Parts: sequence; C-alpha cells; structure tokens
Amino acid sequence: MAVQRTFSIIKPDATRRNLTGAINAKFEGAGLRIVAQRRIKMTEAQAKKFYEVHSERPFYGELVSFMTSEPVVVQVLEGENAVAKNREVMGATNPKEAADGTIRKEFALSIGENSVHGSDSEENAKIEIAQFFKDEEIPG
Repeated sequence: MAVQRTFSIIKPDATRRNLTGAINAKFEGAGLRIVAQRRIKMTEAQAKKFYEVHSERPFYGELVSFMTSEPVVVQVLEGENAVAKNREVMGATNPKEAADGTIRKEFALSIGENSVHGSDSEENAKIEIAQFFKDEEIPG
C-alpha cells in the first residue's frame, strides 16, 4: 500500500456542535495524519463549484445552502491507503446504515447533516484539495 492524501470536510452540523476535535481523534486513531487544516466559512461560489457534480439533482440548492450556513473545517489527510481508510472511518452516508464506531454512526444527525465529507477517489482527492489548498499550505 502507498501513502496517499485525501480531502475531508467537517460539515456545519458538526462544527456547530463543537465536534471537530472528536472527529479529528477518529481520523488520527485510524492512522490518518492531518497535514493541513483550516476553518472557513465556505462561500456560495465555493460550495457551488465543489458540489457541481450534483447540480442537476433536486437537493443541490439545499446542499449549497447547508454548506454555507456555518463554518466548516477543510483538511488534507495523509496515510496508507488514505482515501479508502477515510471512507471507512466516515461510515455510510446514511447514518442508520453506518457501522458502529464510525463518524457518521456516532455524530451524524441525518443523511443530509452527516457531519463529514471525504473524497471518493485519489483523482477526486487531488481536485478537491487543490480547490481549498495551495501546495505550500500543505507542510506534510
């Protein structure tokens, strides 16, 4: 297995409930290193661009509104097989279907307010990281 980087967002429902530290502890406990992290208030333009893959879906407007409603924490995580490891730690999108001990099982409020986002592939991780971080902002 190779060391990879992946992208993560701690979403507004989690930052509102002060869960950043608890979620980060889950990542670190799974062997992922947080190599870059920033708390931001995502703009509408950033959210629209980030979620443009869903622009034709009926929930797109609601998703953009949610992601811009309160601060989020954008992160770069690094580790062995980081994309798959992060997705494992996050759990299923629907918290009712998520495995015990996963972030979404423990912290998500609903399918929509599911506390975290994680890249679904190494290719998408690179694209998503570049949207929020310059190379020099990721010290490793």
